[in-house]
Amino acid sequence: MNLYTALRAGFPADLDATAIDADGALYSWRDLERGSAMLANWLARLDLPGGSRVAVHCDKSPEGLLLYLAVLRAGLVYLPLNPAYQAAELAHFVADAAPAVIVCAGRNFGWVSQLAFQRGVRWVFTLNDDRSGSLLDRASQMSDQHEPVLREPSDLAAILYTSGTTGRSKGAMLSHGNLLSNATTLQDFWDWRPDDVLLHALPIFHVHGLFVASHGALLNGSRMLWFNRFDAAAVARRLPEATVFMGVPTLYTRLLQEPALDCRRMRLFISGSAPLLIETWQAWRERTGHQILERYGMS
Repeated sequence: MNLYTALRAGFPADLDATAIDADGALYSWRDLERGSAMLANWLARLDLPGGSRVAVHCDKSPEGLLLYLAVLRAGLVYLPLNPAYQAAELAHFVADAAPAVIVCAGRNFGWVSQLAFQRGVRWVFTLNDDRSGSLLDRASQMSDQHEPVLREPSDLAAILYTSGTTGRSKGAMLSHGNLLSNATTLQDFWDWRPDDVLLHALPIFHVHGLFVASHGALLNGSRMLWFNRFDAAAVARRLPEATVFMGVPTLYTRLLQEPALDCRRMRLFISGSAPLLIETWQAWRERTGHQILERYGMS
């Protein structure tokens, strides 16, 4: 198996339908298939050993999601890192996880590449949130056809580091089987429907945004309204188009400050990654008529 293959099976029959609407920049399901194939082919060209780690220290973008899918397709291990991490923090993760590749924002290439090469990382590429960077330049030369590498359910798919609240961050190792089981369970329990639209305003360097939100939409073939960064007013304007929203507690408190919250189509609000105050839960129910569902994490 390969987790990508399972996610790909959820794509709709019409591959030219919109998969991601990133503030008017539209990506079709065919774009996701072709773009991740090209990136996977470039990774394969690096001739990395199976199971090599690919560390990603980039701002959120649809191309970042394509990179994640490409790493799965290539049979490698995805290691997302908070783009706010500075040199001392990044050095710990590089030393601990020993990635073969690091992908970083272009503005950080100087210090990230120096740190990487000092620790034996051979490959460093850039990826920005405006569709630019050396990674996309290289991948643009590749074929848009790619056969996903076969993996066992127990094979590692991703490493996510814990928040470090009880000590130094530790890598939580998540397999293809772990992630697929979680995605299919939530698809069933949360009653994902054919016409669902996910408003995706979370970062994709942690479980909630990358796995819970993205996997749910991909596995269900649901369109995503995509925000590279959270803006309460912009998110509130697009709420009427969505049926599912996932956030952390601070997103809900910021949205409550908006003068209008039109939830006419919304059926499911989810909160996670931190405890939701009862005051916030009650205020949201009073404003919108919806009860926020809290969820657990995987790391």
